[in-house]
Amino acid sequence: MQQELIRIQKYIADCGICSRRAAEGLIEEGRVTVNGEPACLGDKTDGSDLIRIDGKVIKPRMREKVTLMLYKPRGYITTMKDEQGRKCVADLIAKERLRLYPVGRLDKDSEGLLLLTNDGDLANKLTHPANHIPKTYRVIVKGVLNREHIKAFENGIYIEEDHYTTRSADLEILEVKDDRTVFYLTLYEGKNREIRKMCQALGLEVLRLKRDKIADLSIGTLRSGQYRALTPKEIRYLYEL
Repeated sequence: MQQELIRIQKYIADCGICSRRAAEGLIEEGRVTVNGEPACLGDKTDGSDLIRIDGKVIKPRMREKVTLMLYKPRGYITTMKDEQGRKCVADLIAKERLRLYPVGRLDKDSEGLLLLTNDGDLANKLTHPANHIPKTYRVIVKGVLNREHIKAFENGIYIEEDHYTTRSADLEILEVKDDRTVFYLTLYEGKNREIRKMCQALGLEVLRLKRDKIADLSIGTLRSGQYRALTPKEIRYLYEL
């Protein structure tokens, strides 16, 4: 997971050395180096650089690992900052004053379970393609699924615009009513807008798309826009997947 670049003075402040303004003074005095070179105001780091003050290496303070489960509403983008001023998931957890990062994505028009964490190992575990972590979505489409539709989901669908065939997915029909079908679809890969592209390839119009589960971790009773911290038991479960 790519880490956010922050200014050197903010990194120094986050390490608990001094205030950001005082850190700027240290930089201007030439007392700060980055990988052996004098730092300049405006320089940034992702935390992997070797930063010294007066020749002494500084290290970030130990952070408590935090993982939140958020019910992402429709209309929000999965990012912590948006230069276009659009609503993003960071707005929903702003009061926590934590630097967290989304684990994977949900597109703007989709909703449901989204994890946010500062635990890089856990994020890598859940997003690495080789792990094939199942994710279950509740999908509503216009029309009725026929046998050929179901067979296509289970055998894989060729996505022409991206030149790949999807992995086999598990499908369970929940309801067919008023010219619409409600079903669960479980994916074992994490391609961009995959369900929407699969449905489009089959001529199905997606009316609503909600992620309900990651493996057996369920969104439960959370309502749109609400979030909670994962329990130690839930985090252990995710690590053991």
